[in-house]
Amino acid sequence: MVQYEPITGRYFTMQVAGEDCRIYVEEAGSGIPLVCLHTAGADARQFRHLLCDPDVTANYRVLAFDMPWHGKSNPPVGYQNRDYQLTTELYRETVNAFCQALELDNPVVMGCSMGGRIVLHLALEQPDDFRAVIALEGADRLEPYYDTDWLHRPDIHGGEIAAAFVSGQVAPQSPDEFRHETLWHYKQGGPGIFKGDLYFYWTDGHFDDRSHRIDTSRCPVYLMSGEYDSSCTPERTEATTNRIPGAKGKVMADIGHFPMSENPELFRRHLMPVLEEIRR
Repeated sequence: MVQYEPITGRYFTMQVAGEDCRIYVEEAGSGIPLVCLHTAGADARQFRHLLCDPDVTANYRVLAFDMPWHGKSNPPVGYQNRDYQLTTELYRETVNAFCQALELDNPVVMGCSMGGRIVLHLALEQPDDFRAVIALEGADRLEPYYDTDWLHRPDIHGGEIAAAFVSGQVAPQSPDEFRHETLWHYKQGGPGIFKGDLYFYWTDGHFDDRSHRIDTSRCPVYLMSGEYDSSCTPERTEATTNRIPGAKGKVMADIGHFPMSENPELFRRHLMPVLEEIRR
């Protein structure tokens, strides 16, 4: 007999920046809404292990959606006539549109990489709208370390080069099965999407001059960084934690840049105490 996973996947349309966007979302569980934001150039499949974890879904309604242009979500009509570029304002508006469309009451928002960075912006700008934010591999300032022009060239397979760029950010201890599952997500990204995401991640998203204004008494902030992350290094995460009064930071041993997908069992050991603290 078939054993179905406890994940429900659905499509709906929401407005972002005045445009209709057809969005794909997966969810499981009940309780406190926990919105999960995927990394640059990938999609919400990265959170499948969390969605299937009964200890998480017993108290949390986990929702993971593909950003517009990513995964199973469509780009806006007329996408062929423009280049995709993610800005801070567009990203914030997208997350807010999702929470409003699903009428989520005071959700927790957890994002990884670019998702880990935008949740810090949300905590700064909208502290009363979120129960807490969890920044995985997130910092208030980052620096580019490779040429993004390689990510959108007609003579280069963009998905394969994207997977090659991020492959070194997976910890050597991560199980081979999940390492290659994580890289597979990157091999399937749309043309130019990873490059467009990195505009926010490496350029437009800097706010280390303002992150100290985040009020953690109104919106608790948790930062969790893998020790093998060479993109958002533990040092950058620790520096960000120190700039935000009351923020709680942790370096996760034996984990890289993709904790929820590269080593889900080890990651849950770090995450469960945080979720329990937020719930209490």
